[in-house]
Amino acid sequence: MQRPDLARVLIALVEEDRRVRARLAADGALFDGYHPEMEAVHRANAARLRMVMHEVGWPGEGLVSKKAAEAAWTVAQHAIGEPAFQREVLGLVAQAVTAGEAPAWQAAYLEDRIRSFEGRPQRYGTQYDWDDAGHLSPWPSVEDPEGVDERRAAVGLGPLAANTARMRAAVAAEGEGPPADPAARRREAEAWARRVGWRR
Repeated sequence: MQRPDLARVLIALVEEDRRVRARLAADGALFDGYHPEMEAVHRANAARLRMVMHEVGWPGEGLVSKKAAEAAWTVAQHAIGEPAFQREVLGLVAQAVTAGEAPAWQAAYLEDRIRSFEGRPQRYGTQYDWDDAGHLSPWPSVEDPEGVDERRAAVGLGPLAANTARMRAAVAAEGEGPPADPAARRREAEAWARRVGWRR
């Protein structure tokens, strides 16, 4: 049985996320660390998704529609301050991929996000940050870089170089530029990762 009521809830969560993000990006506030207002939206959305998961498990495409299932994944992907939640969702999304209820790229993105916050190399190169030369690049490093495009293709993603060019164009269009001190930014990010429980 489909649940259009849950679909509406999930889509509304992502719409709120996008509204707040766009407003904060417009004045540049979004780009100076993890903005408290954005974090509050992410935590509230994750709490609502937890309620949905408690009721129905992972809301896959057959239950809530492709658009709403992707919205659920987006909420989970943005819940960066909740390591246990993201790890739990990765397992559920991986099961959904196996069952044909989610595309494989969703599990790939979430796995890379978790690995990056844990300070481990990515598998698919989906997570980006500013490198020491001031370029937006896959960060942290990608394991087995020679095989990354093959791994990406296996989950429905295009070549890494093409994606990097697209990402760089997108941040330029949004008005985001490299931090004045990339090393200091990384130190702050690592301290945050320890504080919220990604690292010991």
